[in-house]
Amino acid sequence: MDKILKRYCPRIEFDSYEDFFTNFRIEVPESFNFGYDVVDEWARLEPQKRALVWCDDTGLEKVLTFDDVSALSDRFARALADLGIVKGDAVLLMLRQRWEYWICAVALHKLGAILIPATTQLTSKDIGYRARSASVRAIVAHSDEKVLAKNAQALPESPSVEQVVIVAGAATATDGPPAAAAAAGAAPSVSTADAVPTAAPAPAPATWLAWEALVAAADEPWQRPSGEAAVSNDDIMLIYFTSGTTGLAKMCCHNFTHPLGHIITAKYWQQVREDRLHCTVSDSGWAKFGWGKIYGQWIAGAVIFAYDNVKFNARELLERIQRYQVSTFCVPPTIYRFMLQEDLSAFDLSCVQSFATAGEPLNAEVTRQWERITGKRIREGFGQSEGPVLLATFPWVEPRPGSMGKPSPLMGIQLLDENGRVVAEGDEGSICVTGLKEHYPPGLFVGYYRDPERTAEAVGGEYYDLHDVAWRDPDGYYTFIGRSDDVIKCSGYRISPFEVESVLIEHPAVVECAVTSAPDAKRGNVVKATVILAEGFTPSDELRRQLQDHVKTTTAPYKYPRIVEFVTELPKTIGGKIKRAKIRTEDEGGRWEE
Repeated sequence: MDKILKRYCPRIEFDSYEDFFTNFRIEVPESFNFGYDVVDEWARLEPQKRALVWCDDTGLEKVLTFDDVSALSDRFARALADLGIVKGDAVLLMLRQRWEYWICAVALHKLGAILIPATTQLTSKDIGYRARSASVRAIVAHSDEKVLAKNAQALPESPSVEQVVIVAGAATATDGPPAAAAAAGAAPSVSTADAVPTAAPAPAPATWLAWEALVAAADEPWQRPSGEAAVSNDDIMLIYFTSGTTGLAKMCCHNFTHPLGHIITAKYWQQVREDRLHCTVSDSGWAKFGWGKIYGQWIAGAVIFAYDNVKFNARELLERIQRYQVSTFCVPPTIYRFMLQEDLSAFDLSCVQSFATAGEPLNAEVTRQWERITGKRIREGFGQSEGPVLLATFPWVEPRPGSMGKPSPLMGIQLLDENGRVVAEGDEGSICVTGLKEHYPPGLFVGYYRDPERTAEAVGGEYYDLHDVAWRDPDGYYTFIGRSDDVIKCSGYRISPFEVESVLIEHPAVVECAVTSAPDAKRGNVVKATVILAEGFTPSDELRRQLQDHVKTTTAPYKYPRIVEFVTELPKTIGGKIKRAKIRTEDEGGRWEE
């Protein structure tokens, strides 16, 4: 057990959080490559060990062993090299949760190319912006007609893109993966012509290619590069385009040690188990996918469970948790809220040993309801695209509704004021990763691509400021208040939007809400709640007063929303995060620009 994990963690079992925080270490080798040192090593040690259990919403299923992932990623690395892709070239993947994503990602790591995950929800403008900003050499895209059409529209403004590789082959229900057929050089079932729809003509100079054909034709053995072609720990492995809640997305860079940082995420927060299924619900275009569907999980020897669905359905997800016997589970708070709208008693969720959440703060009412029905609490985690989990309810930390938990031992987490001083217990401060000059933690981003000024500002000093505000209680638990820009200043008070949102969510009429500041002639700013109502409730002045009174009686009266606006949807990033800055800007009479 833990054959790979023990290579990087001298000690993996701990008696308490204090023991864990004091003694946990990650030993970073001189040259680490996730493709060779994790995937290929599992394939060597236990070739038939399951790596991925995949299914989709049409009933198709595929199981891949580490031997399959190793062999297929070698073939795709060879195919990319034959196309001229070399170390340091950027390749953008738009594959939703197709099983091929894992093959492509590992192949890019082996080659030393830069992986840029992207959601299929991107517009042609978004694709073009990413391609130009990172000088993308190739795009690997889902065969969905709309996705290919958007790529075609983006290509004329994306001169660096030379190939669009289309993943078009449907998986078939089978007892085994197609690795053996591919290794034997079997002819692909999908031709290049079949893969390119008439809706997506290929403008010069980009060439459209079929993924299956490339992999089948790549029969020359692949060897780990050496010399100048080999990657170093400091080379860029991965770029996330951040969500852009306040403007254009930034290019967040991670080097090749990044997967090691996610040992904490997977082993000690999500509590994955070797050879057991772990499910994190995330599109492959998001950092949450890296948190929960590949790096730390495979290092720990867990099996990734992936459900590739076009449209989210809480009941279908619950059915698959039960059918596949998922052992550990992690989703954003919104999905827990949707699942609570279903009859949970109709599903046997006893197979799940640990429930976790991240992405947005978890409302206390949600975790209380979940525990009442399932008997288990939800373990919250906190972080950004810029790093692995930073704060969490680790195994020895009793979950507290409304709290993010305690700091990761990898990161010198402190709450600092605007002058960089540690704040007193109970006071608000900005969450910061400290001690960067003494020890730069594996997993933390290393800067913003092609932006040395912003990189120096973010991580060039003693600490990295996340610009997220929190406070710490006497027991060492951290509670989220909000983004520094989101904290409301009203009549001399500082008000946490998350706290007011959590209170509103407790009311049966509220499905989702965003709390922001709004201009007021007398008070300067007042609290505003933008609310989506639950089914069966209609907007009215009486309901507005009920919600205001609910906040007044549940928390300090000065925090109640003087303005309540009922809407049918909230402005969100394509990653699903609420754009509170957009609401504020429009309320102030300004024009929001992406």
